[in-house]
Amino acid sequence: MAFEALDELLDETLILPIGGRRYTIPAPSADTGLRVQTIVQAAAVAASGGQVDEEALGDAAEGDLYRDLLGDAYDEMLDNGVTWPALKHAARTAIAWVVQDKAAAERVWSSGGDPSRLAPNRQQRRSGGANTTKSAASSSGTSGRPAPARARRKRR
Repeated sequence: MAFEALDELLDETLILPIGGRRYTIPAPSADTGLRVQTIVQAAAVAASGGQVDEEALGDAAEGDLYRDLLGDAYDEMLDNGVTWPALKHAARTAIAWVVQDKAAAERVWSSGGDPSRLAPNRQQRRSGGANTTKSAASSSGTSGRPAPARARRKRR
């Protein structure tokens, strides 16, 4: 079995609609992808009470990262007057894409920047996402079959 060309297998762009325009975010370079991984890992360590990596999490690093992640779309967004929250949301969506996958990026995008919309609700967490609604067929919790005759005689 021969391997297909990787560029034919991978979908290496995100297309983000902002303000009536569509911005194409290309896949980042390997260097940028590795830097994103480092920053996300450092943020996770800091969030769990670990030692903060000042270099990885500095403000300048974040600004450069957004430009590197969004590629030419970064300058297009600035030229088109995209707001800071929209640019930041686009960059965070790209981060989810790089660190996880396109499905994760879509969840981040659809959250509108509200982290609570990313987390499953309490019922989904308890059930693992399964539907726990009882069927309408049995509202009493007992079966509709009568007890066998032998069991009825013993009760008397």
